[in-house]
Amino acid sequence: MTRVSAGARIHVGFQNLSLSHERLYGGVGFALDRPRVSIEATRADSVRCTDTLVAEYATAICDLLDVPGVDLTVTERLPRHVGLGSGTQIALATLTAVAEAYDREPRVRERAPALGRGGRSGVGVATFERGGFVVDAGHPTTRFTTDTPEDGSWTVPPVVVRRDLPESWRVLLVYPDADAGRSGETEDASMRAAVERADPDLADELAGILTRRLLPAVAAGECEPFGRAVTAFDRRNGTWYTDAQGGVYRPPAGALVDELEASAALSGVGQSSWGPAVYGITDASRERAAREAGEAALDAVGVAGSVETVGVANAGARVE
Repeated sequence: MTRVSAGARIHVGFQNLSLSHERLYGGVGFALDRPRVSIEATRADSVRCTDTLVAEYATAICDLLDVPGVDLTVTERLPRHVGLGSGTQIALATLTAVAEAYDREPRVRERAPALGRGGRSGVGVATFERGGFVVDAGHPTTRFTTDTPEDGSWTVPPVVVRRDLPESWRVLLVYPDADAGRSGETEDASMRAAVERADPDLADELAGILTRRLLPAVAAGECEPFGRAVTAFDRRNGTWYTDAQGGVYRPPAGALVDELEASAALSGVGQSSWGPAVYGITDASRERAAREAGEAALDAVGVAGSVETVGVANAGARVE
């Protein structure tokens, strides 16, 4: 039996959505040690799995690898469509579990596009591979089309920066009871609309935040400057999507971010991807206070939900 376990990721945002610049997208994000997806796999003569999404991926993967089937058990589940990258982590964990069960090389970066993953952001693939803080190169703007590309027709953006984060850092996750974040065709349509009207000046602002604030804070391992830079990058990045989500942050994430920004327990806050999950940057010494701040924010906004603090991950998926 093979067991594969992969953690979630935070997507801080994209460097550029404007067609006026040479490269498009360019994801920025980092890996979390949990929540996780864990999948156990054994060889079989057909695909057997009670999880519908995993079974769907497994069927495509068995065709891709030219193997007869696999028996899969999902022992840990990532929350779906909350902004933590569950789709990519589930797809790649399934790919790796099936491949390893048959003593094959998973080659996740090469095969992710065939599973519909890594088309815009390469952060999820990169964190699955090695964890850490990641910046990817995006795609040449000339490749952008108004039509959705076919699965497998792209390559995953290469990594331009990958750094370990201090083990003492913690991430507050606040999950409001709200509608799921955008995914699939809805997400694709929203992203294409954002690209077609994106302001090139905003990309220049984001480049300044990334190169003069965020990357130096990562290199120095400084939590406070890192948190402030993440907040600035995440907030400015949200400007790309004001029409799609009704503001810089989607409701109720915006109200939660406003509440959390006032807390001394957090160095920075933001909305991961399309949300509704909100995250905060802190460290082990403020972990309890950060959780209390998250619970207080939910109460102040009048929204039910849950809160947890997790560690960062400086390694990729675990294979046993």
